[in-house]
Amino acid sequence: MSLLPEFELGVWNAWILMLFFPLQPLIMMGIDRAIGTGDIWKKMGDWPEEEKERRLNRVYMVIELLLIAYSIFLPLKAGTSWLIAGLAVYLAGLVMMIAMLVTASTTPSGQPFTTGIYRFSRHPGYLSQSLILIGVGVASASWVVLLVAVFLWFILAAFVAGEERTCLHTFGEPYRDYLERTPRWIGIPRSR
Repeated sequence: MSLLPEFELGVWNAWILMLFFPLQPLIMMGIDRAIGTGDIWKKMGDWPEEEKERRLNRVYMVIELLLIAYSIFLPLKAGTSWLIAGLAVYLAGLVMMIAMLVTASTTPSGQPFTTGIYRFSRHPGYLSQSLILIGVGVASASWVVLLVAVFLWFILAAFVAGEERTCLHTFGEPYRDYLERTPRWIGIPRSR
């Protein structure tokens, strides 16, 4: 990893890994149609509700788009330890995201997501997005992507309070029990 990034336009660049982000809605719909009820968008809710959270969401999306554009010029060097380590983190995030989508797709409408990967993390989608970005940063040996990934993590962390507030309002006491026993980011659930 060097202080100044190496820019090079090419096919084997970090944009390949960043394709996940614009394709995520299609992946969601594909998984939901294959194993779910076809209403994953409804299950995910109309969040964010408050203006502060909507602004944070817009900032997150603009930065994500800028990162995608930036990744077009970041070469991936085959055979390097950076690439191997980054791909491992990236794939862990991707597997976590797919597990989250499977749980969301198979949970009946009107119920909170509390099974599958949601037993170990109340926010596996946000966690997996962060892992994917960190994986891209490591794979491309880009400290810029890593710094932006950390910044975006703080934005995602700000989202959770509003999301949990909305879920508490929607699902009531069962969701409060879930909050008390399940770690916010990742860990072993507490016994009841």
